[in-house]
Amino acid sequence: MSATDQATGQASKPAPRLTLSVPDRTAVRPRAESRLRALDGLRLLAALMVCFYHYAGKNGEVAQSWNQSPGVKFPTLSQFATYGSLGVQFFFVISGFVICMSSWGRGLGDFFRSRVARLYPAYWAAIVLVTAAGLILPVVSAPLRSDELLLNFTMLQQPMGAHRVLGVDWTLWVEVRFYALFALCVVWRGVTYRRVVLFCCLWTLAGVFARVADTPLTDELVMRDHAPYFIGGLALYLIHRFGSDLLLWGIVAMSFLLGQRYSVTALWHPDMTGDFQRNPYVIQAIAFLAFAAVAAVALGWTGRANWRWLTVAGALTYPFYLIHEHLGWFFIRVLYRDAGLNPYVVFALTILAMLSIAWLLHRYVEKPFGPRLKKSLKVRKFSGT
Repeated sequence: MSATDQATGQASKPAPRLTLSVPDRTAVRPRAESRLRALDGLRLLAALMVCFYHYAGKNGEVAQSWNQSPGVKFPTLSQFATYGSLGVQFFFVISGFVICMSSWGRGLGDFFRSRVARLYPAYWAAIVLVTAAGLILPVVSAPLRSDELLLNFTMLQQPMGAHRVLGVDWTLWVEVRFYALFALCVVWRGVTYRRVVLFCCLWTLAGVFARVADTPLTDELVMRDHAPYFIGGLALYLIHRFGSDLLLWGIVAMSFLLGQRYSVTALWHPDMTGDFQRNPYVIQAIAFLAFAAVAAVALGWTGRANWRWLTVAGALTYPFYLIHEHLGWFFIRVLYRDAGLNPYVVFALTILAMLSIAWLLHRYVEKPFGPRLKKSLKVRKFSGT
């Protein structure tokens, strides 16, 4: 103690520190987890949005299958379908929510095994199906060279600079990078409220700095354009698990504000012409609805949507998403140009066919081989030398 302290008989007190801390919610009792069937329905809705976009909301290969621009073939439907590409951002919000939920209480090894077992079996089968369709009808999906085809089985063809068998593969590469970031920054130490919040805040800042840096490497690592949607989903799961607070809703609001900016700049240009023109206000509205729909699930407002068929819908979503694009163009060409059916009938029949094939992939590929793959990835412990 100093001389003054000794004279007064009081011990000196340390100067107060200003610190930035995240509340520890370990004392808060989390909500009981149950199957969120409404979330399964939202998954299928997002997949159908992307499907409509690929069948009637763009030109390119699908125009070859319809023998003219879908904007001319479906003058009204195409005006809605062109916004279906925002289903991808919808998926990313859902993915943030689901990954946070499914990784809670899991170690890094279990997280890795569950992701591999979930992604790869249906993905491998989809590559085989689409490649076979390309061999039958190359105009729909030209087969790749053998080296590129084999590389596609790794799911790393995009960073390796190879062509893709599946057009939607680019979104899988985004998802894989999200899993890696979340696993290395959060899962390996154990998922907690505090760690997820810090991860959301730091990733948001990293995304903003990456835009300033504007280099390919930082963009690949940080995913500046897609990160806000994942971050919003993570925060919404914390709201579902622990209840609302201003910090979490602030993260969600910030994520929406950043995400809608990316969506508008990516999908709308003032000088847009042609059959497919988007309105920036509609883009913003759909981005908002993506957050709002998952927020409704987080707040428990969709509890009555507990129908069993939603679970089936959720199970079909991933295989349907993988195969619907190129394989759908194959069906459209055969049913419309070769069989001569009405285009709206062809549109409906093609979606039903893709859902049927997705069910077969789920029943005979995902269900039997997913658990086996997960089990085979477990590290075996050996005793002795």
